[in-house]
Amino acid sequence: MAISACGPVFIDQQGREMVQHGTPLFPAACYQDDIRRAEVPWHWHEELEALVVQAGAARVSVNGADHLVKEGEGFFINAGALHGAWPAGEGSCLLRSVVFHPRLVGGSVDSILWQKYLEPLLCDPCRPCVFLGGAREWEQAASSAIQAAWQACAAEAEGFEFVVRERLSALIFLLFQNCPAQQKSPSGKALRDGGRVKAMLQYIQQHYAGALTLAAIAQSASLSENECLRCFRSMTGSSPIQYLKQLRIQKAAELLASTDWKIADIGAACGFQEMSYFARAFRELKGCTPSAYRKGLAQNTAK
Repeated sequence: MAISACGPVFIDQQGREMVQHGTPLFPAACYQDDIRRAEVPWHWHEELEALVVQAGAARVSVNGADHLVKEGEGFFINAGALHGAWPAGEGSCLLRSVVFHPRLVGGSVDSILWQKYLEPLLCDPCRPCVFLGGAREWEQAASSAIQAAWQACAAEAEGFEFVVRERLSALIFLLFQNCPAQQKSPSGKALRDGGRVKAMLQYIQQHYAGALTLAAIAQSASLSENECLRCFRSMTGSSPIQYLKQLRIQKAAELLASTDWKIADIGAACGFQEMSYFARAFRELKGCTPSAYRKGLAQNTAK
């Protein structure tokens, strides 16, 4: 169960992440990455996720709400929540995260652990995430539990599975004690918007290499263009076309790092028909040209 990088994120036709976290016998995995080099795009998964920012600061967005998570602070993301993470500020942004299936700590659905502690959390639409800023003692304890679970998972010492499960169980119990369910549920509109955005993300992920238009993206969720813009912006903070450009640049960066393709071919494979626009868009988001990005990767590898 060696440490893995946070990205790239691959999603299925519903926008759900396709990566298996851990194994069927032990459904938990730890990840570490500098998201300034590889951002975590919008996605969702059935597992729970707990993270701590090791260095820098991250903008973690969940179901349309942004959260600034600074060095030493923690964050919990509930199952099924639409989320992504981006660097905030200058310098590196190092994240450590543990992604785990609820059954690791809750057992089977007919156990007291599942029914008393897990089910209320999983079924609460008002708790898509919990910010663990450290202002209160329990938040510090929760972040420490995440760190301890990550370290045990990474080290893989004999019996590490017991430590990981115990520390993640402690995290869930702290959430149970200190984050009671809210009385007011999200509006039907908010729930509909979440489903619509997942449908649009699915469509964009499937067709980003082609000639995509706002009209086509809106049609994929049976929306007008105006309602498509409103819905997408309310959940992600950007427009569908802005997200499409970011996704194309991310895919291009992955190909620059993993292949020896010509830069023009990479641009075309990622939906850029004009090299000048590809270079301009890449510089805008990555701070350098595609060729400089590839050269920098080669220099870092050689060190």
